[in-house]
Amino acid sequence: MSVTDREAGPLAQSDTAFATPGRILVPYGQGRSRGLAADELGAHGAAMDGLVALGLPVVPGLTVPAGASASLCEADTAEAAVELVEQLAGRHIGDPARPLLLRLSASAPTEIAGLPPDLACLGLTPARADAACAVIGRADALYDVWAATVRMIAEYALDVPGAVLDDAVLDTPGPRERVEVLLALAAEHGSRPFPDDPAQQLALAARALLARWDSPRARRSRRSQRLPADLALALHVQALRIGPADHSGYGTAVSRDPETGRLAPRGSFFRGVRRSAPPPHTGEPLDRLAGGTALLEHSLLTLERHLRAPVTVDFEVRDDEISLLAASAQPRPPLRASVCLAADLARDGAIGHEEAVRRITPAQVQELLHPQLRLTGTEELLVKGLPASPGAATGVVVLSSGRALELAADGTRVVLVAAETTPADVPGMLASAAVLTGSGGIASHAAVVARGAGKPAVCGAEGLRVDVAAGTVRFGERLVREGDPVSLDGRTGAVYAGTLSVSVAGPPPELSTLLEWADGARRLGVRVNADTAAEVDTALALGAEGVGLCRTEHQFLGDRLPLIRRVLLAADPAARDEAMSGLERAQHEDFRALLAAVGNRPVTVRLLDAPLHEFLPAPGQALDAAEEQRAAELREANPMLGLRGVRLALLHERLYPAQAEALFTAWTEVAATGVRPALEVMIPLVSLPEELAAAAAYVRGAADAVTARTGVEVPYRLGTMIETPRAALLAGELAEHAEFFSFGTNDLTQLTYGFSRDDVERQVLADYQERGFLTASPFARLDPHGVGALIALAVERARRVRPGIKLGVCGEHGGDPESIAFCDDLGLDYVSCSAHRVPVARMAAAHSALREPERPQRYDDSGSAR
Repeated sequence: MSVTDREAGPLAQSDTAFATPGRILVPYGQGRSRGLAADELGAHGAAMDGLVALGLPVVPGLTVPAGASASLCEADTAEAAVELVEQLAGRHIGDPARPLLLRLSASAPTEIAGLPPDLACLGLTPARADAACAVIGRADALYDVWAATVRMIAEYALDVPGAVLDDAVLDTPGPRERVEVLLALAAEHGSRPFPDDPAQQLALAARALLARWDSPRARRSRRSQRLPADLALALHVQALRIGPADHSGYGTAVSRDPETGRLAPRGSFFRGVRRSAPPPHTGEPLDRLAGGTALLEHSLLTLERHLRAPVTVDFEVRDDEISLLAASAQPRPPLRASVCLAADLARDGAIGHEEAVRRITPAQVQELLHPQLRLTGTEELLVKGLPASPGAATGVVVLSSGRALELAADGTRVVLVAAETTPADVPGMLASAAVLTGSGGIASHAAVVARGAGKPAVCGAEGLRVDVAAGTVRFGERLVREGDPVSLDGRTGAVYAGTLSVSVAGPPPELSTLLEWADGARRLGVRVNADTAAEVDTALALGAEGVGLCRTEHQFLGDRLPLIRRVLLAADPAARDEAMSGLERAQHEDFRALLAAVGNRPVTVRLLDAPLHEFLPAPGQALDAAEEQRAAELREANPMLGLRGVRLALLHERLYPAQAEALFTAWTEVAATGVRPALEVMIPLVSLPEELAAAAAYVRGAADAVTARTGVEVPYRLGTMIETPRAALLAGELAEHAEFFSFGTNDLTQLTYGFSRDDVERQVLADYQERGFLTASPFARLDPHGVGALIALAVERARRVRPGIKLGVCGEHGGDPESIAFCDDLGLDYVSCSAHRVPVARMAAAHSALREPERPQRYDDSGSAR
């Protein structure tokens, strides 16, 4: 988008226009008032019209419209153009004190590749060159540009053979000598000598540009761009005002600092005479420009407000005055610049808050929140796995949780590499900079823990083979040893050898402003999946409105794993009761800290739900032979579908009462401090209404026991997790026992498809996506036709029985923008996701709400529509 994309007024540099019979010269700024658009003025002429209309300073110049561009090759039109530019510039060619030269350029109706290069220094002669060099102070810069102009005119307008000119250029390295040789060749081999008269030079330059445009090479370029072979060009004659090098030059600038996003011109400045393509890396920082960046700030600010985008400008400075040569919106502005501009425009009233929110996508929010690898294209890719948790990190390879803790304690950044992780690995995972596993998907143990901790993770890395005894990891044929550095990108799933550069995460403060405006636009609540007080603190800082899922089994990871193991492996009832008491004490401590962190917000606590294999000791790691025997008896062929959730609680009847009593007791103690969390107790993995009724009786009994002991009646809601297809189908019957549902979409997806969430992504889903069977992993993006249909059916049946039932989603889909839009369309009350996806969910919910004005009705707890 350029300044021509918005309507410009009739302001112009001058009210002067010079017309000859059948031909017209249009000063910058007068094109639109004369009814001319980009098809006649060219993209550059139309852009300059727009700049003038905004009251911005532009280089003095004029346009010869496309339909009349050939007329500039004629003497009378060229002479008139010279006189008009002199009048517009207030200078005259040949004036030794304030030298003026001309530049000729061309433009098509739209921005295209393959245009002829600009021809500058028109009007210069050997007799005038010394005076111009004396003013500019840089002879080589002037002669270098002049030589390029003479060379092109000699070949395309004076018919000097190109090979002769090429040889001369190669054999004459000095710019001044090169000009002398080129002028001599034009006199010797050309149709006429190179003229001294400015108008004649301009006419020949026009002929050269048009001849270059008509060359076979240019025609091939147009064909490759699918442009008409006879596409006409507009020609532009600009004043090239010569000034002292300390106070003059040219450059390119962008409006915003790419690192901070703030309005602060950044770019390069070149002293001397402008050329089409300056040598790379030869410019100076803008702050060395006379007058500094202040000369540019007004123009850039005006353009940003007009184009409503970060902008790029080409400019000239002469005698400390700036003139714009071109301006356009940046095609791919830095993300921080886009965020800051959206907030600035809304604060200034140029756009509304909703438009500002629409400008920043949920994916861009995620990009700002996590570090990224700075790739150069020369990296050694070790393996590509599943992008399980966003962000990037580098560190040395460690192959055990213990080693990760040991090195991290010394300040070493480590990447934990394992075939798969277990609850026992959690302390090492939390100490690591990143996690890499050879198995598992984006809903696996490693992925869930890493996302909750905000750690980058790559899972399901095919071909990864860990040999703990040898201290090596094999990536196909590549061998990496423990202690070797690697770099990991959790957004793409790529793992590289060595230590790569990592960008520092840290969004500008303006993102918080945009997210606050997003909160005002969205209807869907956003909660966090958090299991500890520390995770809650992080999530609340990121804008979570409460806890949508506290997985109590995650409170038994690491050092507390033996507590739940003793319950499961107890040899007799007395040992089990003793183990249960220890579990209840530990849970009480955790719940008290969690509830205090939540404050007066909702918190959904899911009672124990984990496959037994995550808690049982691995073969050979039990404390004794008897415990080894009991563990072997409990192992299952398919633990994800075995003794877990409510099933385990019905067989261990003290388990849920112990958890519930610890929770309710903790609530009474926190409430005594004046904090009253809105408590919700959730029963997991229900398939039968009878299961829910039995588990609900356990919870109510625990509440009654706490009331009898403390005299405090704990207010709470009792609900269930809908994560089996049968629970979705029987939602109406379950709603008779439940005051809220939370859809556990990880398990619901697994059970609906019959896909193992730990294995199928690596082995099946990539192939399915390549074949076009699936457009995305159903564990990453909610399947609207199967899993989504079950959710919709459950919503309808539950609300028919209990209109005020609260409904949410707590699977990892709660952080996916498309899945969030689906949940919003169903009229759910909230989504819950890992802490570091909360801002993404907030923005996604706002984008969903802003898609269309009509949304499904919602209901409050009394059943009234709202």
